[in-house]
Amino acid sequence: MRVLHLFKVYLPDSFTGVERVIWQIAEGTAPLGVSTDVLSLSANPASEPVPVANHWSHQARLDLYLRSTGISLSLLPRFQALLAQADIVHYHFPWPMMDLVHLLGRVQKPSVVTYHSDVVRQKNLLRLYRPLMHRFLGAADRIVATSPDYAASSPVLGQYRDKLSVIPIGIAEPPAPDPARLAALRARVGAGFFLFVGALRYYKGLPFLLQAARATGLPVVIAGGGDDAIVRQEQLPNVTLLGEVDEADKAALLSLCGAFVFPSHLRSEAFGVALLEAAQAGKPMISCAMGTGTSYVNLDGVTGITVPPADAAALADAMQSLSADPEGAARMGEAARQRYEELFTAEAMGQSYARLYRELLANKAGAA
Repeated sequence: MRVLHLFKVYLPDSFTGVERVIWQIAEGTAPLGVSTDVLSLSANPASEPVPVANHWSHQARLDLYLRSTGISLSLLPRFQALLAQADIVHYHFPWPMMDLVHLLGRVQKPSVVTYHSDVVRQKNLLRLYRPLMHRFLGAADRIVATSPDYAASSPVLGQYRDKLSVIPIGIAEPPAPDPARLAALRARVGAGFFLFVGALRYYKGLPFLLQAARATGLPVVIAGGGDDAIVRQEQLPNVTLLGEVDEADKAALLSLCGAFVFPSHLRSEAFGVALLEAAQAGKPMISCAMGTGTSYVNLDGVTGITVPPADAAALADAMQSLSADPEGAARMGEAARQRYEELFTAEAMGQSYARLYRELLANKAGAA
């Protein structure tokens, strides 16, 4: 079985949230007889397919980037050439260019849409995009939400209950932290701190984390690339900004931290893979309750604490609560690890998608 994934960016150019999920799906389904190609855009596209672990990355030229939407004149012919070899096409929403390619390409192969997030920020453009979006979603054979919470709270997904499935995101076990990295980071930032890892974007809630850090005086380490101006402006003595870190440093930081804090306050944060990594590492978590997957990963009072979004005082109270009760925090960390093992492994996600692919192929064969 051959599956073609389509998303606006991918390796070797980018490897953040959605791209990591695509990688986990591709690698998780490979042992189950699924061959994967991923098509994305690049300002400097590779002329040949790029091997990525056990699958292939293909790139069309990015001609224009407008309001977070990559546009490419060569995407449709590249897509059609790869689609001819595929059994199933797997889209990753949202990306309006992808919707257009699907409809213009008159795709007859079974199609899956993993619905990563509602369109949150571009509300004015959403009014123009909505008809295209619903034509695309209506044409898909199956739509997958990444958590039951998001499936229940999304006003868009509520219109597609008859074709909606839920497959939680899963991640693979990382290598053990490198002792040399552990020692170097311990010397730099200590241990037992509150850790944030993620791209420094508008919806990550960092202003509220900084307010909570100022109020509590508790040590906070922020690791991630992006717009770090607000963090640098605050210059809090108990906040360390590391910038973007690699996988080895991230594993070391997760090992050293006492708890993971994830203050994302808008629904653009539909799941929070970083929370999964913290749960995998057995750390208690603090996150915001927004009706998204963050509260599916982090169960309030079980694996950590959830607080109202954009509430720095509540965030500070949660940080103080975990800091004052290390035994309770450790119990939450153990529960987080157990929840990861039960629900969020890469193997479980791969098996679920492989079953879905086979079901769609069987339905297609039965209808022929």
